Amino acid sequence: MEVDLTQFTYAAHAARVIFGRGCLSSLPAEVEALGARRAIVLCTPMQRAEGERIVDLLGPFGAGLHDGAQMHVPIESAREARAVAARLGADCAVAIGGGSTIGLGKAIALESALPIIAVPTTYAGSEMTPIYGMTENGLKTTGKDSRVLPRTVLYDPDLADSLPLPLSFVSGMNAIAHAAEGLYARDGNPVMSLMAEEGIRAMASGLKGLADPAGMKNARTQCLYGAWLCGTVLGHVGMALHHKLCHTLGGSFNLPHAETHTIILPHALAYNACAAPDALARIGRAIDTEDAPRGLYDLAGALGAPMALRDLGMKEGDLERACHIALSNPYWNPRPLEAEALQALLRRAWEGAPPERD
Repeated sequence: MEVDLTQFTYAAHAARVIFGRGCLSSLPAEVEALGARRAIVLCTPMQRAEGERIVDLLGPFGAGLHDGAQMHVPIESAREARAVAARLGADCAVAIGGGSTIGLGKAIALESALPIIAVPTTYAGSEMTPIYGMTENGLKTTGKDSRVLPRTVLYDPDLADSLPLPLSFVSGMNAIAHAAEGLYARDGNPVMSLMAEEGIRAMASGLKGLADPAGMKNARTQCLYGAWLCGTVLGHVGMALHHKLCHTLGGSFNLPHAETHTIILPHALAYNACAAPDALARIGRAIDTEDAPRGLYDLAGALGAPMALRDLGMKEGDLERACHIALSNPYWNPRPLEAEALQALLRRAWEGAPPERD
C-alpha cells in the first residue's frame, strides 16, 4: 500500500520501556534511577494483594499503598489520592494495573508533576500516553499534558498471566481500537501507521492464541507487545469518533471501559469506512480479512466478548441523550458527524447487530 509522504509531523514522546518476563524485579533500581526515594504504590481495591507485593519488593523505596483507583477516575478519587501522596511525602508513583490505576497516577502527576512508573497488567495502553481523563458531574473530560506521561514502563508478561480471559479479550480489543483510529488520525504519520498495523496484527494474533493452553505464554507476550505498540499510537496522534463515543458512554452512563470499546469499535469503523479506505484496508490486512469492521465484530464474537450495549446495562431510552452528548463537543473525524447516522450506529451497538456501512 502506498504511503503519503508529502507532509507530516512526527514528535516522539520520550519514555523508558523495559520488556520481558521477570523484569518487575528491576523496579527498585528504576525508582532509584529517577532520583526518587519514596514511591507511593497505586492499585484498585481488587488488586490490593498485588500492590502489597510491590511495596514489599520496593523495600526502603516504598512509601505506602493506596488502593483507591476507580474506573473513569472520578474527581473525588483523584483528590483523595493527591492528599494521600502528599501525606506520605511521596516523590514518585508506581501504578500497577490497567487504565484506571495508571489514570489515577496521572491525576496525581497533573498537579504535582510526580514522576510515574507504570507497571501494566492489562492491555489498555494508557501507560504510553500523555493523555489523562477524569469524570466530574457525570461528564468525562480528557486532556494532554507531558507531566502525566509515565517516565518508565515495565512490561512483564508474567503479571498478565493471571488476567482472566474475558478481561484479556476486551482489554485487547480496546488496544486495537487505539491503533485503528490512529490509522486515520488527522495528525497521523507513516511511523505511527507502521506501529498501528503491527500492533493490531500482534494483538489479534495473541488474543486468538489465548485459547490454546499450550501456547498461552507466547500469546500473552504477543498481546503485551501489541499493547505497547497500540498504546504508543494512542499517545502520539489524535483519536476520533470511536473514542468520543466510548468516553461519552463511559463517563456519562458509567459503562465499563474496555467492554464498551469492544462493542463500539466495529460500528465506528463501519461509519468511517467510506472516508478512510486506506486505513480500513490496513486494519483488514492486519487481521487477515477484506472487511475490517465485520472482521473485528466476528473476532469479538469468537472470543466470547460482549456484543451489545444493552448487555452492559445501557438503557434504550438513553441512546438519544448519548448521541446528543457526542454531537455537542465532537472530536475531529474523517467523516462528518450526522445525527441520524450516529443514532443508527448506537442503535446497532445497543442491539449487538453486525456493523453496517452507511
